[in-house]
Amino acid sequence: MLEAVKVALDPTPAQERLLLSHAGAARFAYNAGLAHVKEMLEAREKPEWSLYALRRWWNVNKDMLAVDSDGTPWWRENSKEAYNSGLEALAAALSNWSKSRGGQRRGRRMGFPKFKSKDRTTPRFAYTTGSFGLIDRDSKALRLPRIGRVHCMENIAERVGGARVLRMTVSRRAGRWYAALTVEREDRTPTRPPKGGAVGVDLGVKSLATLSDGTTIANPHTLKANERRLKRAQRSLSRRQPGSHRRARARERVVRLHARVANQRRDTLNKLTTWLADTYSNISIEDLNVAGMVRNHRLAKAIEDASFAELRRQLEYKTMRTGARLHVIDRWHPSSKLCSNCGSVKTKLSLGERTYHCGTCGLVIDRDLNAAINIQVAGSAPETLNAHGGDGRRNDASRRATQTPVKCEPSSHASGVRLGADDRKTVLQTKTN
Repeated sequence: MLEAVKVALDPTPAQERLLLSHAGAARFAYNAGLAHVKEMLEAREKPEWSLYALRRWWNVNKDMLAVDSDGTPWWRENSKEAYNSGLEALAAALSNWSKSRGGQRRGRRMGFPKFKSKDRTTPRFAYTTGSFGLIDRDSKALRLPRIGRVHCMENIAERVGGARVLRMTVSRRAGRWYAALTVEREDRTPTRPPKGGAVGVDLGVKSLATLSDGTTIANPHTLKANERRLKRAQRSLSRRQPGSHRRARARERVVRLHARVANQRRDTLNKLTTWLADTYSNISIEDLNVAGMVRNHRLAKAIEDASFAELRRQLEYKTMRTGARLHVIDRWHPSSKLCSNCGSVKTKLSLGERTYHCGTCGLVIDRDLNAAINIQVAGSAPETLNAHGGDGRRNDASRRATQTPVKCEPSSHASGVRLGADDRKTVLQTKTN
């Protein structure tokens, strides 16, 4: 089992200059390799952009590329792993572009790689071979070849726990250096799952999460809480002269504020997902279409700030550690429009209606709590495939949905019932982790 262990570094000023030099070497190798590939493409030649081909090209030409103005090679000043990490990033970028262009890669269309600039690129390099990693009898330090012993802000040996270190990536974010270690440890089989039972989790903007047992997790709105400070810092940045030291300092203040927002958001999600995975044995969530939700420009900022995809990602691996089961409900399941008491489905339900009123049985309940109960019931349904085939889509560039399957449409007759909390439960497709 592979895990990542990230720790903050505390380098000396001399070590920080060496770290920046290694990151610059990785960026230089990336740009040099990209220029070589573009020259071959412009010459109508077939380039070889695999990692091994790029390494061979670099080893042959590095004495002519990495030289000073007087022709003296400087590539020996940095570890060879810095150049290899830059070429590795280039090979991955070219591979992703080629696969995306040929339809072999899912997701959005990938563009051709661009050159990396010193100002806009995150300083980063990696070690994959050599004597890097932990130091014996020195639990708060890491060994970085060509740089030496670098002090850590916490006990890294305790966090690694005797696992095998395969890779170490060093990066700089918001003025601080971090080391991310990829470690391999034995698979740990949980002795027994949590005793909290089953729960449905409805994610939202007003409340970050509403559980089917009535528990509500408040949304801290981290971006909105720091937006005033960000506006002031960005206004100050816009007034500084480009290229000046004051503009550089103003830019660092903006970067630190963004890092503060990201850290607060990550802390909230980590605490929530850890509590859920340690408390409940069966957790059910929805497969939300976040890319479609952010098209609503009035709610896009709040939706992105909530980080629904990150919450699901953390739940997936944390439930595997604790022995809990994660059920992902089909995104077409009408959890909000469905009555959790009688199972009838509303044809329309606006976002402004925060209280669910059932016209059939007269149930009055909070909208998010009603959805959470329906998600829990759907997650406890038998796991089997249904006839849902997804919306039919146009074959043009718009790719808009033109036809909805019958199973997604509301009931058209009085006796039509959807999945509810009573004995009329039907089978729904779920994905279980």
